Amino acid sequence: MRARLSDIAQQAEVSEATVSRVLNDRPGVAPETRQAVLTALDVLGYERPARLRKRSAGLVGLVVPELDNPIFPAFAQVIESTLAQSGFTPVLCTQTAGGVTEDEYVEMLLDRQVSGIVFVSGLHADTAANHDRYRALIARPLPVVMINGYVPDVAAPFVSCDDREAAELAVAHLVALGHRRIGLITGPDRFVPVQRKVAGWRAAMTRLAGVAETDLGPLAELTLFGVEGGEAAAGRLLDRGVTGLVCGSDLMALGAVRAARQRGLSVPGDLSVVGYDDSPLMAFTNPPLTTVRQPVTAMAVAAVRALVDEINGHGAPHSEYLFRPELVVRGSTAVAPAAVRFPYARTA
Repeated sequence: MRARLSDIAQQAEVSEATVSRVLNDRPGVAPETRQAVLTALDVLGYERPARLRKRSAGLVGLVVPELDNPIFPAFAQVIESTLAQSGFTPVLCTQTAGGVTEDEYVEMLLDRQVSGIVFVSGLHADTAANHDRYRALIARPLPVVMINGYVPDVAAPFVSCDDREAAELAVAHLVALGHRRIGLITGPDRFVPVQRKVAGWRAAMTRLAGVAETDLGPLAELTLFGVEGGEAAAGRLLDRGVTGLVCGSDLMALGAVRAARQRGLSVPGDLSVVGYDDSPLMAFTNPPLTTVRQPVTAMAVAAVRALVDEINGHGAPHSEYLFRPELVVRGSTAVAPAAVRFPYARTA
């Protein structure tokens, strides 16, 4: 028992004496400390003492994509901590290519009798997917909340960043710096956030950059998410003479920076790059990345509150909550090259 107490204390970051007080249901322990010990029990696979099981509001599933993109661990961290503050124990389900699917995770969560599920950038964001899977969950009934993606005829709360506005913010920033030939790099167009970014970029390019709608096609590259996709797409757009790039993720933006450097180009001297997410460490890249920030904390907290309301029978509104993004200007964007800003300028 001593070893187990030690393990639990280390996991919960409390003393063994505190663990003992919680396990014996003694008074004098702060609610958040008590919850930390109970969560440590669950994480380490220990069964809760019978007297304490009633204190848990239940398990909540959290289904997220692969964790290679640091924005997803950021969402998971806030969601998990917010759930714990409400008395729920999160069960993290991480998808990987060729691994356990979203549907398989859902079956596992149902077997564990979860009280609800939060989906982050799941199949609800894919317009090509069959969304009956979510209608079936709601019909059970099981409360669900979905982040970044929207299905109009699914009766659940949705929480999204305004992707259209994000693209418009990025274009407006580059136009203000004198860029006009501004490319877009983002993921496959079957995803709702991608469709919204494309719409925002097209609208801003015609309104702010003065580019004809018919000329926009060659300036957009829809590719695989990630560094490699961004690098390949940036190479093609550099061949078409872009001086600025709006990217659908920070990782894509880092790929674009790599593509420019491989051609001997300077970022931001020859090419300005704007990312999306403001995921952790983007302020420490070389150069520090200008990006459009998702308000991760506000979105995650709103999603958990909506789910808890659903679980408690209060019925959160079944609509989409749109959160405003924020442009974060750092070192990867600069004034457009003089030859672009003054194409007919005479040299001495």
